[in-house]
Amino acid sequence: MRRGTITILFLSVLLLSPRLGAQDFDRAPFERFDAESTDRLDFAPWATFLNTYVRADADGIHRLDYRKVGELETKRLAAYVDELAGLEPHKLNRDEQMAYWINLYNALTVKTVLEHYPVESIKEIALPPAAEGGGPWDAPLVEVLGAPLSLNDIEHRILRPIWADERIHYAVNCAAVGCPNLAAVPFTGRTLDGLLDRAAAAFINHPRAVALDGDTLTLSSLFDWYGEDFGADREELLEHLAEHAASPLDEALEAFSGEIVFGYDWALNGF
Repeated sequence: MRRGTITILFLSVLLLSPRLGAQDFDRAPFERFDAESTDRLDFAPWATFLNTYVRADADGIHRLDYRKVGELETKRLAAYVDELAGLEPHKLNRDEQMAYWINLYNALTVKTVLEHYPVESIKEIALPPAAEGGGPWDAPLVEVLGAPLSLNDIEHRILRPIWADERIHYAVNCAAVGCPNLAAVPFTGRTLDGLLDRAAAAFINHPRAVALDGDTLTLSSLFDWYGEDFGADREELLEHLAEHAASPLDEALEAFSGEIVFGYDWALNGF
């Protein structure tokens, strides 16, 4: 296969903020787990919230009806986030712990949007140390095991390096239309693997992630920003996409040799 060219249509340097390279983050407390643990966390409040306010639109994108979330439900969600943050994840097995972090990330993102709603995009919520338009990702929003954590800490310093599973990108939701769907049910240790595969397939088979038009393949910018998570080179990226793609897209990706471009829609995933 000849190597095609890759053109970057859109690259958000604001998403990849300076704190991503911070060297002072102590990951050790979050690397511990109890392989013998059979504890199951109670994600019922999060399940109720998702069931009430999230639904698939006609375009296949999961949207959250922020307009209908009242003050009481916003406070309940905030209290549940605090409850999750007060737990001791290192006492869980690895699958339950991974589910914990994904659910905490997603609930914390929704909570943050609700606290600043109405907004057209989560990037409008510029919390320090971000500049205008930089979003809330680097702000310390929660404390777990005594450590103040940002959304970037949870995703890039805990989930990605500890679990090293590229499907994490399909599970954590940044409240944008261009992002993989906010799961309509919580992740749990028992359902983790299946839900991750379903999330990957749902995103990759949607045109906001993969759109093939002749000799041009338009991919979500996720595959550019975090390209190293999906393979060492272009061929491995295409193999990853084909693995989760339905027919005939899988065959087309395996044979593709044209140009790859990237794009992303930062509009809020609301109605």
